[in-house]
Amino acid sequence: MQYKDPRLLVQPSPLLKQQMTTHQTMRDLLFALLPVTFAGIWLFGFSALLVVVVSILGAVATEWLFSPAEQRSARLVDGSGVLTGLLLGLTLPPALPLWMAFLGGVVSVGIGKLIWGGLGQNLFNPALVGRAFLLATFPNAMTTWSTQVSGEGFFQWYPSNFALPFMQPHYDAVSTATPLGLMKFEQQSTALLDLVLGNTAGCIGETSGLLLLAGGIFLVLRRDIDWRIPAGVLLSAAIFSGVLYAIDTGHYPDPLFTLFSGGLLLAAFYMATDPVTSPLTPRGAWIFAVGIGLLVVLIRIFGGFPEGVMYAILLMNAATPLIDRYTQPRVFGKE
Repeated sequence: MQYKDPRLLVQPSPLLKQQMTTHQTMRDLLFALLPVTFAGIWLFGFSALLVVVVSILGAVATEWLFSPAEQRSARLVDGSGVLTGLLLGLTLPPALPLWMAFLGGVVSVGIGKLIWGGLGQNLFNPALVGRAFLLATFPNAMTTWSTQVSGEGFFQWYPSNFALPFMQPHYDAVSTATPLGLMKFEQQSTALLDLVLGNTAGCIGETSGLLLLAGGIFLVLRRDIDWRIPAGVLLSAAIFSGVLYAIDTGHYPDPLFTLFSGGLLLAAFYMATDPVTSPLTPRGAWIFAVGIGLLVVLIRIFGGFPEGVMYAILLMNAATPLIDRYTQPRVFGKE
């Protein structure tokens, strides 16, 4: 007797499959970054748009050029190149020469990802690799901050954007100080409301703390990122800065200033949570996140730079394989 049941379906393992795909995750990340991107472009004008677009072009062009011919379409469709270029663009100053932004996109994908074997095999966050390269190579251009235009002079651009390659750009009446710079070198704080709404100088995508936080919560609810990492980064940074603030309130920043200033929120939700460069285990994620928070506070307070998020994440990226090795759960049946 034969038994035919159309409801019976035999398949090879794995039998449980997640609905989330790489393309879907990249799409959610891009959606979460859109409000921050539009806010940065509105606050800094047409120059910010040019910098973001050119950095994306540099990343996508490198992805396409150095990928095998049969994989080019798939690698472009998955959105990882666009996301890398966008993240890099959001960490750049709006008056940066465009050829530097393009070069940063090339380095982000070429050295930050493809040289390691491509998507899923890189040790360091690609966008931060590109930013670290630009900061080490062009420190003056990367630390020249611009005043906001807030829509009034949207279609005006900075002459420095169109500086010729390897020529010294000229900055005319655009230089100003970031909240972190004012705090570190002049012990001058910035109003919390300005930090939350984005009424400050800085990189294109780090000024509006409210939008960064909203996008991060969206990613957590969508389960695109491990909630332990942003929670650990922000909590540890708040605790460590709070201890220093309690010691000397006139010299050290308060915890809320630490959280909403600079690129901490951008990095905590969108860069530190990169599943390729962060630990796989829950305990490892907490160690990784706390390490980032501690390093951020140490570099900001005692280091030579006002900002320390980039270096903190890259250092902890290097420690990720070691963290994974010593935080693996015990195999059942072994001591």
